[in-house]
Parts: sequence; C-alpha cells; structure tokens
Amino acid sequence: MVKLTCLLKRKEGLTPAEFQAHWREVHGPLIAGSRSGSHVVRYEQHPRPLDDYRSDDDRSGYDGVTVQWFPSMAEYRAHMEEDDFPQVMEDIARFLDLDHLDFVVTEQPVVVIDGPIDWG
Repeated sequence: MVKLTCLLKRKEGLTPAEFQAHWREVHGPLIAGSRSGSHVVRYEQHPRPLDDYRSDDDRSGYDGVTVQWFPSMAEYRAHMEEDDFPQVMEDIARFLDLDHLDFVVTEQPVVVIDGPIDWG
C-alpha cells in the first residue's frame, strides 16, 4: 500500500468556505467517479476548521490535507495515465494554488507508538 499525501492551499480569491465546498461537493465526486480515481482504494479529505481562520482573507498556513491510498506504486502511476486525468487536473487548477501544492508518496508507516503513554 502507498499513500499520496498532499498539503493544500486554496486558490487566491476563494474564501475558506468556498474552497471547502468545491473540494467536498465537486472535486471529491469527480475523483470518485473517474477512471483515474478507480485506482484509489481510499480517499480522505482533511479540511482545516473554518473557525481556525482569522478572516476570509487569512491565507496563513494550509487549507487542508488530502490522503489517497493506492494498492501499489504501479496503481499510483496508472491513475495519472488514465484518459480522464487531465480533467482531474483542470479541476485542481480551479480551486488550488498550484504553486503551493506540496505532496509526498509514502509506503507503509513505521509505527513508533500505538496506544496511550504512561508518563508516570
């Protein structure tokens, strides 16, 4: 299993609420219904809480994190080779600041702690 984790910054001119609505109501269903998305076994959207912003113009930090799970690197690469991947990228350009789109592909995690810690 591999995971694509992306740090997202909204496109200038969008409020945090507008960004989240597009991400949830347009982009999520686009991924879920696409051939590109058929390679994804899990797709998570982790939006920044709206009450964490000082104002609609607050552009500090990131606006959210997305995590997409793929069975293998081959499936990760295959999702980008699908005929409808350009439409996914077109939508990404509608609501994300592409100059600040940071991502990493990772393998299974190394679990260091799994459970409560007794600080005694």
